Amino acid sequence: MFQSFEVTARPEQGPPRLAALREKIAAAGIDGFIIPRADVHQGEYVADHDARLAWLTGFTGSAGFCIALADIAGVFIDGRYRTQVKAQVDLAHFTPVPWPEISSGAWLREQLPEGGKVGFDPWLFTAGQLAEIETALEGSGITLCQTENFVDAVWEDQPPPPMAPARVHPLEFAGEAYGDKCARLAQDLRTAGHSAAVITLPDSLCWLLNLRGGDIPRVPLLHGFAILHDTAQVDLFVAESKLAELGDHLQDDVHVRAPADFLTAVAALDGAVLVDKNTVPVVVADQLGDKAVMGSDPCALPKACKNAAEIEGAAQAHLRDGAAIVELLAWLDSQPAGSLTETQVVTQLEACRRQDNALQDISFDTISGTGPNGAIMHYRVTEETDSRLEDGHLLVLDSGGQYQDGTTDITRTIAIGTPDDEARACFTRVLRGMIGMSCLRWPTGLAGRDIEMIGRLPLWLAGQDFDHGLGHGVGAYLSVHEGPQRLSRVSHVPLKPGMILSNEPGYYREGAFGIRIENLLVVEEAPALATGDAHRDMLCWRTLTFAPIDRRLIVPDMLTAADREWLNAYHAQVLEHIGPRVSNDAATWLRAACAAI
Repeated sequence: MFQSFEVTARPEQGPPRLAALREKIAAAGIDGFIIPRADVHQGEYVADHDARLAWLTGFTGSAGFCIALADIAGVFIDGRYRTQVKAQVDLAHFTPVPWPEISSGAWLREQLPEGGKVGFDPWLFTAGQLAEIETALEGSGITLCQTENFVDAVWEDQPPPPMAPARVHPLEFAGEAYGDKCARLAQDLRTAGHSAAVITLPDSLCWLLNLRGGDIPRVPLLHGFAILHDTAQVDLFVAESKLAELGDHLQDDVHVRAPADFLTAVAALDGAVLVDKNTVPVVVADQLGDKAVMGSDPCALPKACKNAAEIEGAAQAHLRDGAAIVELLAWLDSQPAGSLTETQVVTQLEACRRQDNALQDISFDTISGTGPNGAIMHYRVTEETDSRLEDGHLLVLDSGGQYQDGTTDITRTIAIGTPDDEARACFTRVLRGMIGMSCLRWPTGLAGRDIEMIGRLPLWLAGQDFDHGLGHGVGAYLSVHEGPQRLSRVSHVPLKPGMILSNEPGYYREGAFGIRIENLLVVEEAPALATGDAHRDMLCWRTLTFAPIDRRLIVPDMLTAADREWLNAYHAQVLEHIGPRVSNDAATWLRAACAAI
C-alpha cells in the first residue's frame, strides 16, 4: 500500500507549470532544479502544502523526483510506478526515467555534458542523498547549489501548512509512558557519548511523546521537530496552537518552542549530536557541522519493536477489521458481474469499517483495481478511470483501518465471475509465496533481505516476479508504512520480536490483471521443535490478519501438502475468530468461503 494525494495536476496542467518553473530557474542563473517527493521532515507522507512533485508533474506515487532542465524534465520512478506514470504526466513534456537503474548523477552527466549548475532546496534533501549525488558527479563539472524553492515561488494557490490539533495517545494503547521512553533513550545517548539527538520524523516524535495528530490525511501524524537531550529533557518545536487540547500531558521535561527557533537551537547544541543519516535535512546537518554524528534515529528501532500492549491492540484491531472485510466480501459475492464499479466497492468497504465505532479513519486511500487497472500496483480510482467489475476480471482490493489500538493493512484479490486458467495459475503461485513466508522459521539476526526471496520463489520458478518489496513495517496507530524493518532486498535491519510487517507478494500483467495477497505478521521467538534441536535461536511469524482467500482462484493441484495444510488451518482460524463477529448472512457466506481444500 502507498499513500496518494489530493494535490494533483491533470496532464495538460503540467506544461504551463513547468514553463513557469523554468523561467525562475533561468532567472536565477542556473541550469536546473531538483523537485523531490519529500517534505522538510523527510518522512514518506506529505501534506498538500508539500506535494510539489504531484502539483508540477501530476505523478502521485509515494517515491520519485523530477529534475527540470531547460530542454528536458525527467521524472524518476521505480518499478512500482512505471505504468502509473504514463497515465499521469504529459509525456511530451515530462520524460519518465527508470530509477534506480538510472541514477540522478548519471542522468545529469548525460543531459549536461558541458557541466552546469543544478539547484536544490536544502530542507528537502538529506545529507546522505546530497553526498551520493555529488560523488556521482565528480569530474563532470556539474555542481549542486542550495537555492530557494522555485516550485513554491510559482505555486500561486499552494495550500497552507497543516495545523491540525495534537491529541494524547492513551497509555493503555501506548504501553509505556513518554517519560520512561525519554529516559530509556537518553541512557542510550549517554552510553554512546552523545549529548543530544535531533528528531525530524513525525512518527518518531509522536511515538516518543505518546502523541497523535492530523497533519497528514489517513495517518495520525503531528508535524514538528524535537531535540532529545541526554538528560531526558525534550525541546519540542511545534506550533503552540496544535497543543491546546493536550491538557497536562506534557510535563516540565518537555519545553515547547516555536518551529522558527529550531535551527537556532540546533546550532547552539554542544557536544556530539546524533542525527539520522537517512533523514536529516542538509540545512540541519549544516547547522551542526562537525558536531553531527551520522547514525540512526534513536526512536526507530524501539518504535518498531512493539510492546505487549501494542501487539495485543494490533491483534484486537485486526479482528474487528477482519469482520468488516468479511461483510464486504460477502456483499460483493452477491452482486452480479458487471453490476458494480470500483468506486462502489470502495464506498461499501468504508461503510463496513465504519460500523465499528473504534475506527478513527481508513489507513490509506483504498486501492480498488479491476481487470487492467489491477496491474497498476498502487492504482487510485478516479472519476475518469472508474471501471466496472466484469465477468472474468480479478479485483485487487488493498485497504486498511486506523484504530486507536492498531493499524491494519490487508489486500485480497477477488474473482469476478469466472476467472481464466492463466490468472488462476498466477494467483496460486502468489499464494504459495505468501504461505511460504508465513510458515518460515529463521535464525535470529537475519534481515529482510535474507529471507524475502521465500515469498518470490514460486513465481521465480515460472519466470515471473514483481517490482515492489515483499513487505513493509506497520506502526501502532501510526504510519501504515514504518521503518526500519522491511522485507526487501535492500533491508539490512535484523528482524526482532515485536516487529509487525506485511507479507504481500504479487504479480502484475500490464493491460490484463493484477494479483496481490497481503496479511500482517508479527515477529515472535520460535517455539522449540519436537526434535529438541537448540543449535540456533529462531524466530517465526504470528499472523494478525484474518480474512478468507478466494478459493475460486486457487488451482489445488499446484499446492503442496504443506501449502494445503497451512491454508486449511488458516481458514479454520478465520472462521473461528471472525464468524461470531459478523451478520448471519455473512457468517453463512464465510463458512463456505473457509471450506477445506
